[in-house]
Amino acid sequence: MPGLPRFHLDTSAPHSRRPCHQWPGSWASLQKTVVILCLLLSSTSLSPTHAQTEIPLETVKLWADTFGRDLYDTVTKYSGSLLLQKKYKDVESSLRIKEVDGLELVRKFSEDMETMLRRKVEAVKNLVEAAEEADLNHEFNESLVFNYYNSVLINERDENGNYVELGAEFVLESNAHFSNLMVNTSISSVQLPTNVYNKDPDILNGVYMSEALNTVFVENFQRDPTLTWQYFGSSTGFFRIYPGIKWTPDENGVIAFDCRNRGWYIQAATSPKDIVIVVDTSGSMKGLRMTIAKHTISTILDTLGENDFVNIIAYSDYIHYIEPCFKGILVQADRDNREHFKQLVDELMVKGVGVVNQALTEAFQILKQFQEARQGSLCNQAIMLITDGAVEDYEPVFEKYNWPDRKVRVFTYLIGREVTFADRMKWIACNNKGYYTQISTLADAQENVMEYLHVLSRPMVINHDHDITWTEAYMDSKLFTSQAQSLMLLTTVAMPVFSKKNETRSHGILLGVVGSDVALRELMKLAPRYKLGVHGYAFLNTNNGYILSHPDLRPLYRDGKKLKPKPNYNSVDLSEVEWEDRAETLRTAMINGETGSLSMDVKVPLDKGKRVLFLTNDYFFTDISDTPFSLGVVLSRGHGEYILLGNTTVEEGLHDLLHPDLTLASDWIYCITDIDPDHRKLSQLEAIVRFLTGEDPDLECDEELVREVLLDAVVTAPMEAYWTAMALNTSEKFLTPEDEASIFTMDHFPLWYRQAAEHPAGSFVFNLRSAEAPESPGQPMVVTASTAVAVTVDKKTAIAAAVGVQMRLEFLQRTFWAATQQCGTVEGPCPESCQDSHLDCFVIDNNGFILISERSQEMGRFLGEVDGALMTQLLSMGVFSQVTMYDYQAMCKPSNHHHSAARPLVSPISALLTATRWLVNELLLLLLEWSAWGSWRADSKAEAKAVFHQSHKHKKQDMLQPCDTQYPVFVHQTAIQETNGAIECGACQKIFVMQQIPSSNLLLLVTDPTCDCSIFPLILQEATEVKYILPILHDMPAEGRVEVKETSLRGSDFEKPRPASLTVSIPPSPTEHCDLFSSLPPHSDPPPLGAASDLRSHLQDSWSHQGEFLPELSL
Repeated sequence: MPGLPRFHLDTSAPHSRRPCHQWPGSWASLQKTVVILCLLLSSTSLSPTHAQTEIPLETVKLWADTFGRDLYDTVTKYSGSLLLQKKYKDVESSLRIKEVDGLELVRKFSEDMETMLRRKVEAVKNLVEAAEEADLNHEFNESLVFNYYNSVLINERDENGNYVELGAEFVLESNAHFSNLMVNTSISSVQLPTNVYNKDPDILNGVYMSEALNTVFVENFQRDPTLTWQYFGSSTGFFRIYPGIKWTPDENGVIAFDCRNRGWYIQAATSPKDIVIVVDTSGSMKGLRMTIAKHTISTILDTLGENDFVNIIAYSDYIHYIEPCFKGILVQADRDNREHFKQLVDELMVKGVGVVNQALTEAFQILKQFQEARQGSLCNQAIMLITDGAVEDYEPVFEKYNWPDRKVRVFTYLIGREVTFADRMKWIACNNKGYYTQISTLADAQENVMEYLHVLSRPMVINHDHDITWTEAYMDSKLFTSQAQSLMLLTTVAMPVFSKKNETRSHGILLGVVGSDVALRELMKLAPRYKLGVHGYAFLNTNNGYILSHPDLRPLYRDGKKLKPKPNYNSVDLSEVEWEDRAETLRTAMINGETGSLSMDVKVPLDKGKRVLFLTNDYFFTDISDTPFSLGVVLSRGHGEYILLGNTTVEEGLHDLLHPDLTLASDWIYCITDIDPDHRKLSQLEAIVRFLTGEDPDLECDEELVREVLLDAVVTAPMEAYWTAMALNTSEKFLTPEDEASIFTMDHFPLWYRQAAEHPAGSFVFNLRSAEAPESPGQPMVVTASTAVAVTVDKKTAIAAAVGVQMRLEFLQRTFWAATQQCGTVEGPCPESCQDSHLDCFVIDNNGFILISERSQEMGRFLGEVDGALMTQLLSMGVFSQVTMYDYQAMCKPSNHHHSAARPLVSPISALLTATRWLVNELLLLLLEWSAWGSWRADSKAEAKAVFHQSHKHKKQDMLQPCDTQYPVFVHQTAIQETNGAIECGACQKIFVMQQIPSSNLLLLVTDPTCDCSIFPLILQEATEVKYILPILHDMPAEGRVEVKETSLRGSDFEKPRPASLTVSIPPSPTEHCDLFSSLPPHSDPPPLGAASDLRSHLQDSWSHQGEFLPELSL
């Protein structure tokens, strides 16, 4: 086969042949696989036309050994690693290594978290009691005149310099406990959305009554200084928040925040519910009526949460599910499904005559099926009927499916100003324990939709069921519009407030909901990082399987220069982060609140996914009592199972602790300083000193951690003098500027520490990192080298410290070029050198990234991006292996296919012509509104609307959306320390030699640059989107197969394949076959937060492990 490149391999080299790697992904990737396979399997009989350059193996080995020795001597000398090892050896007799009991640890953490959360619940209960008592003692006064602190108007003055009405002076001070916002901790303030009149009698009476909460707010905060925001959301629309704060309208002068739309309010005000929305799409709903109907549906969807289940049926002279693949089932009303429904609702078109009987029958059958199978919410069930009128005889449907028990409530929404069918709509609602409302404008939707929540809450009110509600994790960025609120993850504990008045008790009046926020970061401080080892961590999830807190949860993505929350950041499933749990054993156990443990071999991504660690992790888990949360603790096998403990005197430890060159991990909690106001200005070091000297007996400190810090301070005390002496004798600077990625955080140890811990003892891990200087952005400038210091006591080994240096890249290059001048016993100039034009030399790390090259633009890049032939050969010989990693939190550009029936935009010209025709039609119809041309108008308007809709969708093509991706990571196989070979590239051979550089994670590659091997494709380390194709049982021809975005099917009973995906054939009519998905599995009573087998969608911007390098010794 002439013209095809091939390999000549030196079979004497210690390598083993490996099967060609199978590339995942698209057809383009498959073509690449075929090319590579042909290259590897082609004949080797063709003789090269160019002479082969000889590369002496002994010379390359000499270069590698010389460079490795010089490098080891340099980094050992300047890091002081041998001195540090000796110092720990000297104190070995005072050290002990304790084995960590994972189950005991997770139980202890859980108990501490339970105690903390119980205090929050007690604070909320105090507010409930105070609010209900205040309402009981308050008599409604229609003419009440009352001034209160309006959050928008406080401190505002008119043109005369006088305070505006409801805007008196309100003292505000910056408070570190509340994210440095300007607040008043003495009193609360009241916020109202723009569409609520601030002097309405209901508002004035409610605000006046709730003034009684001010005293309770303050007392709660004094009793538990860890409390953050406390608030009362009224059913009338006002929001009382403590501490008081100034509320700023948006750029349009609007206050859009309505507490009744927040998840904590909705979840506390109602029980879980199954909802079927039935919407009229007949011809009479055209124009403004359909716009109002769509807005009404969107508003209803906003009132649903993760405990609820939903579906939407549209009807005219026939019925159809707006998502055909949800036919006959209910899906969990999580954010993904709600947003998906909104997109489909926006595409609804009007046509035909409305026949509601079939739609109501279908809705009742779904609800009955789920109730009998004990699926869905297992609580309230309701139908939301949205129409401009019902004309046919619908009573038999209710007689058959809902009477006499009336287990399903029916809520009716009459759209438009016509009242012809008002009596019929009222009859439907009143005879099915529902509620009737008319929505004639877009502004009416918000208030009128909320009424159904009050109806559903009546059983709770009458029975006085003060259920405690905990929300999923969320970032309430809407809470303080235009305020510098940090985007931290929160959970809210909330309880409903009921009227206790005898005359209204039987009516079931919900007064509102009280709540308090809990910062999840504060909760995770109760699982101290130092107790979990180098790779260990703790995480929280709900009994719905969703992550509350996890070091690999990435809720934000970068949009230009801004960080924004991902669309479904708070519905990331545990199995999407712990994706090695393929059988979902861990997920199932934690959802069920079990206590136990299991082990898994895992692949841990590092350095934004460029590297990977292979670990065996032990998972320990238990529930947190009286909450829907479970806690997990992960310890890695080996040194992660042990903790090093020592002892030293306070006097000696304090002396060394106060050395100016010593710093503590700023995120770690040595002493509690954020509760007592007198302690908040103390640094952790100052607090430790006060604690050890007895200067402040009220300080609470972690005594075990403080003892460890004292020991490390004593052991490392000689290092500063040693480093100072080294710095005086060299012009090289071995200091690293601090940055968040290279320091110890609550979530993880630095990259250089984690890599060193998994590297053989006595060797160094080298990494290239980019310079931070603005004059050279992104350019590789410095190299870090680190090594771990281990201590063995009684045959147990624990990591005591990691130590390292940072050197300029130029220094590393000079050392390398000097080493390659060596040529053994040859006298005079060396016949071969890496700086010769006929040799190409690379120094790469164990993940294939180039540290040294003759071409500066190649440094820092992956070898496969520079020389595809060489990387292909190294993979085929088993020198490197490719590991496929998955990211279920990625963000991708949306695909170009259209899932709606709307006609795609063919060309700008056709769009312009259609739009022009539509405008002409509208002008004519303005004059002939009541003529017989109405049907032609409807068709033209629908066509133009489809064009504009598609134009709008095209504008959004560049917007990122949640997706799943897979990407390769390449790892050197340490068993192969040297090898060589020749690659046939058509008319020439490319020979190469690879040699391990001793005591490091580096490899030396020497190749022949004169042979052009560009026929080999480059090997890129880039992520590709995973396309999921759903399984349908019917066989179809290949042209009938389509790809279905997995985000459009969240909630169906479909297990995401890991790693392989499935194929599917979709028949021409998807409505006939999408119902093959089984319905959601039943769960125990009481139900979890909406547990369901679901198909999850995912997000990404970059991997969370972004460690680089610290300037000094770190412990």
